[in-house]
Amino acid sequence: MVDLIDIQAPLEQEGTKAVVRNWLREIGEKVKSGDPLVELETDKVTQEVAAPADGVLLEILMRNGDDARPGAVLGRIGSELAGGEDAPHYSPAVRRAAEEYGFDPATITGTGRDGRVTRGDMDRAFAARQAGGASPEPRPDGGRGEPESSRIPHSSMRAAIAEHMLNSVMTAPHVTAVFEADFSAVTRHRDEHRKKLAARGVNLSYTAYVVLASLAAMRAVPEVNSRWHEDALETFDDINIGVGISLGGKGLVVPVIRRAQNLSLAEIAARIQDLTTRARSNALSPADVTGGTFTISNHGVSGSLLATPIIINQPQSAILGVGKLDKRVVVREVDGIDTIQIRPMAYVSLTIDHRALDGHHTNAWLTEFVRVLESWPGEATKNGLA
Repeated sequence: MVDLIDIQAPLEQEGTKAVVRNWLREIGEKVKSGDPLVELETDKVTQEVAAPADGVLLEILMRNGDDARPGAVLGRIGSELAGGEDAPHYSPAVRRAAEEYGFDPATITGTGRDGRVTRGDMDRAFAARQAGGASPEPRPDGGRGEPESSRIPHSSMRAAIAEHMLNSVMTAPHVTAVFEADFSAVTRHRDEHRKKLAARGVNLSYTAYVVLASLAAMRAVPEVNSRWHEDALETFDDINIGVGISLGGKGLVVPVIRRAQNLSLAEIAARIQDLTTRARSNALSPADVTGGTFTISNHGVSGSLLATPIIINQPQSAILGVGKLDKRVVVREVDGIDTIQIRPMAYVSLTIDHRALDGHHTNAWLTEFVRVLESWPGEATKNGLA
């Protein structure tokens, strides 16, 4: 008898749900304990599931796109005995078809010698399944005055993000306040120091300044760094700031800078750079996207001046939005006289869960946030650039 070992989805996962994204090994392939077998995708991160033991991949029970609940059996591997007569054997052509079509040859009836599954069996089974599915081809007008259209299936990440966003809107009453921030002082400081940090391999981004100004605002209004409960408001001593990172058409992820209150500007810049690089190369771990207490959406990097409301990353109480940094004409008083100047300006918004916070908290937080940016370096760089 062959000993079968279950390949299970992790009992602890990040995101609203996980789906099977891609099998990395084929039916019949030998694997070692710890080898990555299959990728699961949530709205937050893509996670690899490793082989629980040495053996041969014998069964794939969940295909690409299937929901994988915690503990679900994704497939099975057999012990090294699986190389014997008890194990199914498939030709290279059948294994290639299984990978291409995304289903297990064991689920179909073979017509080859001794009931073996052939490539022709795989092709016919795939054609039959396709015939039973919806066509992705554009639909003609049909004379009913309807526009031609085509259907683009949702990626698992897009579907998970949609569920997460809808849950947030249904859970929390969103209110947004908008201020305007002058980045002149920040721009001067960045111009003075970015070459020095670049020599150390660190990109001094504007986002690093935004994070540090957020920390200062949290000290002034700690209630913003919180979570709503039915019987109490839980405020956090640690400020774990998530920064939204776009993955293009695939969606976005929000990796977390943990205990940001203990970091300097240079350290924050380095963390942002590292998280961004790993996010865009699909190398984030579940730990990188957990434990956030506040989120920043730097939507201005893609050109928008203002976005509202920005949906709160549940179960947090607030989210900061930063619009495009743009040169604008402003009025500034110089020696008691109003003058017209050109300054780098950006709209900044704070969207709150109105159950947890009020307008007083919102405006006080944004007032301090803008003050710190406009008076840079001021108090914000006590830790220096070390």
